[in-house]
Amino acid sequence: MRALAIAHRAGNSLTGLQAANALGVDVIECDVHEYRARLEVRHLKTAGPLPFLWDRWELASASAPRLGLSELLEANRHETMFMLDLKGRRVSAGRSVAKLLHEGGHHQPVLVCGRYWPLVDSVAELPFVRPVLSARNRTELARLRQRLSSVGPTYGVSIHRSLLDKAIVAELNQHVDVLMTWPINDIASLDQMLAMGVTGIISDENVVLAELIRRQA
Repeated sequence: MRALAIAHRAGNSLTGLQAANALGVDVIECDVHEYRARLEVRHLKTAGPLPFLWDRWELASASAPRLGLSELLEANRHETMFMLDLKGRRVSAGRSVAKLLHEGGHHQPVLVCGRYWPLVDSVAELPFVRPVLSARNRTELARLRQRLSSVGPTYGVSIHRSLLDKAIVAELNQHVDVLMTWPINDIASLDQMLAMGVTGIISDENVVLAELIRRQA
């Protein structure tokens, strides 16, 4: 199976969206937050009443303009598939995403992923949404394996690369259409994951995505 080239966080800005489309990736990933009844696309987190957004060593003013999910969807003239990475644990946010997609007429196939699976499930009720269940640590992976064996197949999973080996990849591939992993930011890691049988490469690095695209042309 051809592996998907997935541009990590490229959808968090219009500049990133344009660059990913120019590169010719299969999927553009973005981080979706619901904040004060608005769906925002950003990686940075809010800090409660404090006037800034943050992530590890990065800070930004909370008053800076924030890209909305509706703006991002409207700006995607190439119709490249999006992967909406839903943040938080409020199922109401999933219902808001589903409402925006349905009422806005955005009925092209879209991937919806997240580590809080009820949130993903709430959007996956739409027929054009393809659910992707994410696991970042061993506890989440164990729960995911149990769910796949008991509840049944899902469209895709997104597993941190540190959790994968050939046996796990083979097992998961029996239950999903696409097995994604991240972060794959160098060619050696790309080679390793493709050799294992991974079918979705999530990368921050254009050189890695370009190499994957070149190999599968």
